[in-house]
Amino acid sequence: MKTNIKPAEGKLGILIPGLGAVATTLIAGVEAVKKGLSQPIGSLTQMGSIRLGKRTENRYPKVKDFVPLANLNDIVFGGWDVYSDNVYEAAMKAKVLEPGLLNAVKSELEVVVPMKAAFDKNYAKNLTATNIKTGTRYELAQAVMNDILTFKEKNNCNRIVLVWCGSTEIYYEASDIHQSLAQFERALVDDDKRISPSMIYAYSALKLGIPFANGAPNLTVDIPAMIELAKLTETPIAGKDFKTGQTLMKTILAPGLAARSLGVKGWFSTNILGNRDGLVLDDPDNFKTKEVSKLGVLEDILRPADNPELYGDLYHKIRIDYYPPHGDNKESWDNIDIFGWLGYKMQIKINFLCRDSILAAPIALDLALFSDLAKRANLSGIQEWLSFYLKSPQTAPGLHPENDIFKQLIKLQNTLRHLMGEDLITHLGLDYYQELVDVL
Repeated sequence: MKTNIKPAEGKLGILIPGLGAVATTLIAGVEAVKKGLSQPIGSLTQMGSIRLGKRTENRYPKVKDFVPLANLNDIVFGGWDVYSDNVYEAAMKAKVLEPGLLNAVKSELEVVVPMKAAFDKNYAKNLTATNIKTGTRYELAQAVMNDILTFKEKNNCNRIVLVWCGSTEIYYEASDIHQSLAQFERALVDDDKRISPSMIYAYSALKLGIPFANGAPNLTVDIPAMIELAKLTETPIAGKDFKTGQTLMKTILAPGLAARSLGVKGWFSTNILGNRDGLVLDDPDNFKTKEVSKLGVLEDILRPADNPELYGDLYHKIRIDYYPPHGDNKESWDNIDIFGWLGYKMQIKINFLCRDSILAAPIALDLALFSDLAKRANLSGIQEWLSFYLKSPQTAPGLHPENDIFKQLIKLQNTLRHLMGEDLITHLGLDYYQELVDVL
């Protein structure tokens, strides 16, 4: 039965904490697509198709034609940043996109001026912020909520979503103040420094019933207090960490090795990048947050405890080095030591020269559009079907995360089919051949 989904009427405001390389690439890209200057390649919501029914029916509509998503022409962008540059200026400094393209959408980008950010230097020590709010944690949350409501009214938006595109915060673990909404709100009033900037944005959004997706590996919505608030306000949440370069390759390759029961002895991964994210990750405390997010992917896919003969001795090492000359052009190297029949050794080597923000921008767009869809479909709390886009997928407590990108895609597509009242697809296919037998 088709789910009762509210129509995507009016304007959708996409508010972004962190108007750096990823966010400016997203905004410039959407404006270029709206003008017919380019194509939204990499966006499943815009370019992807979905199979409906049996293969013999040949129904493969575009996702955007199948589910009622917000139209790109109805999107209004805004956000916060620790620097005061408008999106055109920030995009020129990020040097992800060519000046010619940016100049073609200059007027659209210049009007997006960042609001002052909720910021705590202790969470990103390598940033020197110049465009920030002041006040206690509680006052900052109230100010962010006021920003959201003011933006919505000023831009005549029907709906708002928030997607965190800010820097990776330092690594720390949940404590007592994160265990319930009551404790968290008390800590806000007490100006408890264990509440990170990203949590201030997430709390502000969820308090207003606005979906929040976390594009960084920070501890943000994956705490009991935020899950409780999301349920209370019937609001979707998704986290965490955009799945872009090296981890994207791991979630494609590792399931293939596991599917063939090939062993893996070691997986060494190293990266160099020179954008703002690289600068922040040059601090060991921030790097650890990213490292924990990236390390879990292989273990979740290969499951060494369940497959000790193949992966019990797996050595997994990750390095990220800040290298300014490369800017946003991340380069990653992977050396994978595998073994096959009778234990004979083999190697795989990958050199991926990627563009981090080019890969992340369509993810941010899809998460925004799908989060808005989830809200209109009355889905609330953790949206595990959006794991397809994330390095460290958020799940219900006690559930093992699924990091196999192919299983994640099946889950995403079946969720869309379910929402629209279409049959779920198992890919069993035996009925086709049984029908042939019956005919003969």
